[in-house]
Amino acid sequence: MVVWRGALAGVLWLLGCAGALAAGLPDFPALVKRNAGSVVNISSIGKLAAATEPAADDNSDDGDEDASPDAADALGTGLVIAADGWLLTNRHVIADAEDIVVRLPDRRELPARVIGTDERTDLALLKIDADGLQPATVGRADALEVGEWVLAIGSPFGFEQSVTAGIVSAKGRSLPSEPYVAYIQTDVPINPGNSGGPLINLRGEVIGINSQIYSQTGGYMGLSFAIPIETAMDVARQLRDSGHVSRGWLGVLVQPLTRDLAESFGLASPRGALVSRVFPDGPAAAAGLRIGDVITRFDSHEIDLSTALPPLVGATGVDRRVELAIMRGGKPQTLAVQIAALPDNEPPVASTEPVVTSERPLDRLGLRVAPVPPELRRQLGIPEGGVLVEQVDNSRAARAGLRQGDVLGMLNGAQIRDPDAFDRTLEDLPAGRAIALLVLRRSGPAYLALRVP
Repeated sequence: MVVWRGALAGVLWLLGCAGALAAGLPDFPALVKRNAGSVVNISSIGKLAAATEPAADDNSDDGDEDASPDAADALGTGLVIAADGWLLTNRHVIADAEDIVVRLPDRRELPARVIGTDERTDLALLKIDADGLQPATVGRADALEVGEWVLAIGSPFGFEQSVTAGIVSAKGRSLPSEPYVAYIQTDVPINPGNSGGPLINLRGEVIGINSQIYSQTGGYMGLSFAIPIETAMDVARQLRDSGHVSRGWLGVLVQPLTRDLAESFGLASPRGALVSRVFPDGPAAAAGLRIGDVITRFDSHEIDLSTALPPLVGATGVDRRVELAIMRGGKPQTLAVQIAALPDNEPPVASTEPVVTSERPLDRLGLRVAPVPPELRRQLGIPEGGVLVEQVDNSRAARAGLRQGDVLGMLNGAQIRDPDAFDRTLEDLPAGRAIALLVLRRSGPAYLALRVP
C-alpha cells in the first residue's frame, strides 16, 4: 500500500506540474483561429519546380489530384491587409511569376495583379477582385520584447496554413542586402514557402512579415528574420498611392565602431555610426559632415549601433530638416541637415588589383606603399592624395584586414598626401597607439583599426 500511495502521489504531482505548465503557455489555438483567415497561399501558373519558393512534390493532401509539372507550383504566402482584396507578400515570391494565383482559406482561387514592388525591403503589394475578406489585425513591432513568444502561419514547401512558434531572438538586425530594414530575428521555424506570411504576437496582432532565413543548407537553422509591420505597411501605403517608395537619403556611408577605432578617434566608448564616406552632392556634405565624424544621434533617436541609422534615415520624409549629434575630434557638435530623396542608384566605388611597381621597403606596419595610379584614382574618385598598398606581410596590418590593392586615404583623421608623408607620420607614432586607417575598396570605403608595433 505504501508503494501504491507513493506512485499515486507521483502521478498526481506530475499532473499538477503539467497543468501548471499548460496554464503558463500561450493559447496558440485561439491565435491561429483569429488569424488564419487573413493568410493566403500564392502560386504561379506555368512555372517549373525550380521557382524561388518551391512547393511540396505531393499536393494530394490539398485536393490537387491532377497536379503535373506544368500545374501551379506554390511559391509562398500572402497577408490580407484590406477587406477589398489588398495583399502583402515578399517581392521574391512573385518576382519571376508569369501569372499569379491567390488561394484563399475558403479554397477559392483568384488571379492577382502586382500593384508595385520595393526591392530595398523585398515587399510586394498585390490586388485581387474580392470583397468581404478578413484583414489582418496590425500591431506594433516596436513594442516587442526579446524573449517574447511569436507565431507564424504560412505555406512551407506548399503545405498551406502550417503553424510554427518560437521567441523573439533579437530586434533591429541589419542584413547586408537590405540595410533599410531593422529586422526582427526569431527562432520560429521558417522554410521556403513561408515568405510573405505573418509573424503574430500573443495579442493576435501581426507584427512582422516573414522574409528571410539564414541557412547553410537551404532549410531552417534557427535564424529567421521578419520585416517589422510598421515598415511593411508604410511600403504598402506608398505602393498603393503612387506605385513606388520614396526614402530619405543622408548621403553617407557608415560603419560600426570597434574599441580600437573609438580610441583612435578620441571616444570613450564604441558607440555611434562612423562616417567612412560623404557623397559630394549629398545632404550630409551640404551640412558640413566629414569623413571620420561619428553620428551619435539622428533627430530624437540615439544611435548606439551603425546599423540603426539607415532605417531611420530611410523612414524620414524628403526635404525634412533634422538635427545630427556628432563627435568630431573627440568633441560633441550638432549639425542641421535637410534630408533628400534616395537616388535609384547610389554612386559605386570601383577598384582594381594593381601590380607591384616600386621597391620601397616595408614600413613598421609591414606595408609597402606607392603613389596611386591615375586610372585607379579616377575609378575611386580620389582627386588627390592617398597611397596604394602594394604589399602586406604577415603582420598585424594583415590581421587587421589590410590587403594588396587597398588605397589608404586617411591616417587618424588626416589626409595622406603621398608615400613619404605616410611613412613620416607613421614613424612619429608611439608604439601601442591605436590608429584608424581609411581604406578605399571596390565595395566602398571603410575604417580599419590597428595598434602601432
